[in-house]
Amino acid sequence: TGRIEPNYPKVCGHQGNVLDIKWNPFIENIIASCSEDTSVRIWEIPEGGLKRNMTEAVLELYGHSRRVGLVEWHPTTNNILFSAGYDYKVLIWNLDIGEPVKMIDCHTDVILCMSFNTDGSLLATSCKDKKLRVVEPRSGRVLQLKAIFPIVQEDLSMPLIEEEIDGLSGLLFPFYDADTHMLYLAGKGDGNIRYYEIGSEKPYLSYLMEFRSPAPQKGLGVMPKHGLDVSACEVFRFYKLVTLKGLIEPISMIVPRRVSALGVGIPSSRWVSFGPASDLPMSETYQEDIYPMTPGTEPALTPDEWLSGVNRDPILMSLKEGYKRTSKIVFKAPVREKKSVVVNGIDLLENVPPRTENELLRMFFRQQDEIRRLKDELSQKDIRIRQLQLELKNLRNNPKNN
Repeated sequence: TGRIEPNYPKVCGHQGNVLDIKWNPFIENIIASCSEDTSVRIWEIPEGGLKRNMTEAVLELYGHSRRVGLVEWHPTTNNILFSAGYDYKVLIWNLDIGEPVKMIDCHTDVILCMSFNTDGSLLATSCKDKKLRVVEPRSGRVLQLKAIFPIVQEDLSMPLIEEEIDGLSGLLFPFYDADTHMLYLAGKGDGNIRYYEIGSEKPYLSYLMEFRSPAPQKGLGVMPKHGLDVSACEVFRFYKLVTLKGLIEPISMIVPRRVSALGVGIPSSRWVSFGPASDLPMSETYQEDIYPMTPGTEPALTPDEWLSGVNRDPILMSLKEGYKRTSKIVFKAPVREKKSVVVNGIDLLENVPPRTENELLRMFFRQQDEIRRLKDELSQKDIRIRQLQLELKNLRNNPKNN
C-alpha cells in the first residue's frame, strides 16, 4: 500500500494503450494483456516481482485486424485464452502452440464483455448492438436475447426478470460471485457499486445495498478467492481504478460476524460493511457457511481435451487453511515458425495493420515500390499490346494474305 515511485518498474512492451489484462488462474506469475496495437501478449513476472522495466513478452499473438479490447482465460482449461477485438471477432488461442484454433464471428458491433459458465462450455458476451449472446465456443452455436437486465434460464426466449438501473450510470461492469450468489454492478464514470442476491425462486433478484463513493471509477479488478482475508469474513474484494487521483483503491465486501464467548461467529445483518479488511474485527473461527469449496488453482483439462469436446467442472479447494501454492505448472512458450495464421480458411495475418510508426513507414515505402513496379509492368504490357496491334494490322494489309 502507499504511493509507488514514479520510476517503479513496469510492464511496458505494447506499442499502444493497454485495454485489458488478466492473470492466469493456474499459473500465478503469468499475465495476458491486449492493446490498441492489435496484439495479445503473454508476460511472465519473475519471482519476487519486477526489478526493471519489462519490454519483452514471452509470447506475442497476432490475429486481430483492429485493436483488441478484451482477454479472458478459460476457467477450467490450462493455456486456452479468448480475445475479443474491435474487428467484432473472438479468437480462441491455444497457447501450447501459440496459435488461434477457433474464431467466433457472430457479432455485428464491438464486444463489451465476455464471461464463462462454471465449466467453460458456454461463453456469454454483451455487445454494443444491445444483444446478449450465449455461445458454444467450439461449435459457434449462438443463442440471442434482447433485455435490459436478464436473469436467464434454459429457455432464453424471455427473461425471468428485468431490472431498471439508474439512468445516470453509464456502462455497467457486472461481477458475479457464484459462491455467495451475489451480483455486483459497478457503473463506469461513477463511484457506486450496487449489489444484488440471486435466487432460483421468485423474485429471483433481490436488491440489497449500494456502496457509494464520490470518486468515479474507470475500471475494476477482482482479487481471486484464495487471496481474500477469511479471518475478517471478507467475501469479495475490488481494486478500483481512480484515474483522477492516479490511484488504485481496494474495496472489501465483508459479512459482519459477532464472536461469541466460545469463539463461534454469530451472523449479524448481511452485506453492510465496506473498506479495507484490515480495519475490521477478526473472527477467530473459520466461517464455513460463507466460504464453500471454491475453484482452485489446478486445471481440470488440457487444451487438447477441451478442444476435442470434453467438459469438466473446476477442481475445488477449501479456503480454511489459507492459500498455499500447490500448482507446479510452468508456462512454456512455443517455438513458432509459421508466417500465416489460418482459421476457418482465413489468413488472419494477411491484413494485420502496422503496430509502430517505423512499421508504417516501411509498409508505405514497400507499397510505393510495388506501385512503381506495377506501373512499369503495365507500361511494358501497353507497349507490347501496341506492337501486337501493329503486327496484326500489317498482316491484314499484306497483299500476299489476300
